[in-house]
Amino acid sequence: MLTLLAGLGFGLSLIVAIGAQNAFVLRQGLRREHVAVVAAICAVSDALLYAAGGAGFGPLVERWPDAVEVMRWLGAAVVLGYGAMAAWRALRGDARLAAAEDGALGDSPGRRLRPVVLTTLALTWLNPHVYLDTVLLQGSVAATYGDDRWLFTAGAMVSSLIWFCGLGYGARLLAPVLKRPGAWRVVDGVIALIMLAVAVSLLAG
Repeated sequence: MLTLLAGLGFGLSLIVAIGAQNAFVLRQGLRREHVAVVAAICAVSDALLYAAGGAGFGPLVERWPDAVEVMRWLGAAVVLGYGAMAAWRALRGDARLAAAEDGALGDSPGRRLRPVVLTTLALTWLNPHVYLDTVLLQGSVAATYGDDRWLFTAGAMVSSLIWFCGLGYGARLLAPVLKRPGAWRVVDGVIALIMLAVAVSLLAG
């Protein structure tokens, strides 16, 4: 049980930091657009990466620096593109809360599902930091637990599920604030700055 909790705490320490993926999940949660799908993609992706780390695939990440380099540039391009769109929305000020005015708890259809899925996958899998954190770092720590490494890994997987569901569905608590004029301009402006910072960090290596 302690090993499971250790993995849970370690996973949360890696994932809670504000980044491109979290900013996107937060925005989808605020707009109530395909939240379940976005949270599921992020959590399942992390679970697969944590499993790879627990299975000892960390050294493969170190052996293929060229692949990581390609993902670094692709990831920077995706993040910059999404940041530019957020900046444009902030300047135009035409974003709005997609949820129904009656406060319905269900996800709003909002944008078509396909672009949301593709954006979620890109922000998740094209970030080289995710491989260093989940496969290499988590895998290295899990290995120190010997036969209990899968309990540690399971705890990390649970942390992703808790975090993304909490971030996506907890965001709707801010809905009353986001009905105010100009509130979405602030949200998109902050997201644009986060995406820019992430892109700079990727390009800086």
